[in-house]
Amino acid sequence: MTIHPCFIGCDIAKSHLDLFDETSGTSLRIANTSEAIATWLSSLDAQACFIAFEATGPYDRMLRQALEQAGCRFARINPGRARDFARATGRLAKTDTIDAEMLAAMARALALMPDPACDPARNALAQLHKRRDQLVEMRAAERVRHSEGKDPSGSLARHLAWLDAEIVTLERLVNEALQADETLARAQALLRSAPGVGPVTAATLIALMPELGHVSPKAVAALAGLAPFNNDSGRRRGQRMIKGGRRRVRKALYMAALAAIRTSSRFKTFYDAIRARSGAAKVAIIAVARKLLVTLNAMLKTRTAFQS
Repeated sequence: MTIHPCFIGCDIAKSHLDLFDETSGTSLRIANTSEAIATWLSSLDAQACFIAFEATGPYDRMLRQALEQAGCRFARINPGRARDFARATGRLAKTDTIDAEMLAAMARALALMPDPACDPARNALAQLHKRRDQLVEMRAAERVRHSEGKDPSGSLARHLAWLDAEIVTLERLVNEALQADETLARAQALLRSAPGVGPVTAATLIALMPELGHVSPKAVAALAGLAPFNNDSGRRRGQRMIKGGRRRVRKALYMAALAAIRTSSRFKTFYDAIRARSGAAKVAIIAVARKLLVTLNAMLKTRTAFQS
């Protein structure tokens, strides 16, 4: 006997959730609180429901945790992809209720795969990593202001000293979080064995790309936004370009590629060949970043350190 899933779309706001049950055709608005979500889930058959919602940063955290605890399958969707689906189906109007209805239709029409269970250790690492990035960005802005020489009160100097100390503390906490979990520690050791991969790049990949080591080379390149896509039509052959993907991961891999080109003859030879063929240094660096990512993916999949 086949049980047909009940698709539910959920539009998430800071203070409330708009829900649409495609089976019954009913809409519902509840508060975005753990108590309200738990009460709503208690009225559902968790095993038969599939919940689709857009990724909304911290606002969907309570919903994800409640769905995991209830054993309910769900998909966290890229907002751009959801908007493209709405346009493709002729839904030009946009309200919270319409968005919830569209998400339910999207889950059914595209047969979305459910998200894997969250890893608490990796989530904690991601939060520490995110905070470090915020402070590093803040420090860069403060250094620019300080370089202008306008700091009569010494406020910028004091703030920069505080930021330096906080970043060092967070880097220590990130490393402790990695070493506290055996799986993460093993992944860090493998990644660090590759040329160009320092502690920040390794932590970024572990925190923000849990798929690394579990998907194909083409899939991992697309996830990082390092896969060149065709742009052809008729007889025209457009330039292949990368697009989408996880910006922070791509940025870390770009810096790692620069280091790998300087320190590894293997990647330097590859870089020189691509640059000679394309005539563009950045194209060659991106190609090295993709090659490095594919290599790291294979290393984690086979649990083998880099072989120089």
